[in-house]
Amino acid sequence: MTEHFLYLLKAGFLGLIEGLTEFIPVSSTAHLLLIGEWIDFSSGSAKVFEVVIQFGSVLAVMWIFRERLWKLIRGTLTGDRTEMLFARNLIIAFLPAAVIGAIMISYIKMIFGSPAIFVVTLILGGLIMLWVERKPQYAKELPGQAAPDDDSMASRNATAHSLEEITWKQALVVGFAQCIAMIPGTSRSGATIISGMIAGIQRKTATEFSFFLAMPTMLAATVYDLYRHGSELSSTQAGAIVVGFAMAFLSALVVVRAVLRFVSRHTYRPFAWYRIALGLVVMTWLLAR
Repeated sequence: MTEHFLYLLKAGFLGLIEGLTEFIPVSSTAHLLLIGEWIDFSSGSAKVFEVVIQFGSVLAVMWIFRERLWKLIRGTLTGDRTEMLFARNLIIAFLPAAVIGAIMISYIKMIFGSPAIFVVTLILGGLIMLWVERKPQYAKELPGQAAPDDDSMASRNATAHSLEEITWKQALVVGFAQCIAMIPGTSRSGATIISGMIAGIQRKTATEFSFFLAMPTMLAATVYDLYRHGSELSSTQAGAIVVGFAMAFLSALVVVRAVLRFVSRHTYRPFAWYRIALGLVVMTWLLAR
C-alpha cells in the first residue's frame, strides 16, 4: 500500500465522517480535525480540505431537495410572493455569517489547530441543547416515540410550522447564531436549528431551514477558500479533496433523510449527550498527551 493511496484512503474516510456529521448537531469540523489528527492526516495549514468537502454534503442536500429548490428559484424569478419571502429570509440569515466570516476567517482558522477549544464548545453546546429540550414546548411524550400527531407537542408554541411561515426576524436570529458556529466545535447545524427553535420555528422546519441555509453558506465558503488558497494545493491535496468531497456527498445522501425522520419523532437529547461525552474524551486525550 503506497503512501499516496493511504493518504487518499484517509481522505475518503474523513469524507465519510463529514457526510455523517454535517447535518446533525455534533460539529462536523470538530470530528474532521480531531479524527484527522488521530489518524495522522495533514490537509495543510490553510485547512482547505476541511472546508471544501463540506460542500459535498451540501450538494447532497441540494439533490434531495431539488424539487423544493427549483420551486424557490422559479418562484423568485417569476415574482411569486411566498417564494420571494423565503428567498429574502435565506439572504437575511446568510448575510451575518458572510460579512463576519470574511472579516474574521484568518483568526477563525488560527484556532482550528487548538483541540482544547473543542472541550469547551462540545460540552457547552451539549448543555445548551439539553436546556432547550427541557422546555415544555419542545418536549415529547417519550424520546424516540412519535407524538400523537407530527411534532404537535414540540410545536405547541411555535409560530412557524413551515418554511414559508418563517419571519425575517426569526431568520435574522438564525443568521447570527450561524456566526457563533464559526467557532470550531460549535456546530453550524446545531446552532441554527436550536436558535430557530428558540425563535419560535417548529423543530422539523428549523432543521429544513438549516439545510437550505447551508447551501449559500458553504458554497460561499468553498469558493472563497479555493480562490484564496487553491493555487497552494499540491496534486495530492487536490486529489484528497476530490475523494473526500465524493464520500461526503454519498454519505450525506443517506444521513439527511434519516435526520428528517429522526427529528419528526425524537428530541435532540441523544446528540447533546454525545457532544458532552466526546468533549470529555477530548479532554482526557489532551491531559494524557
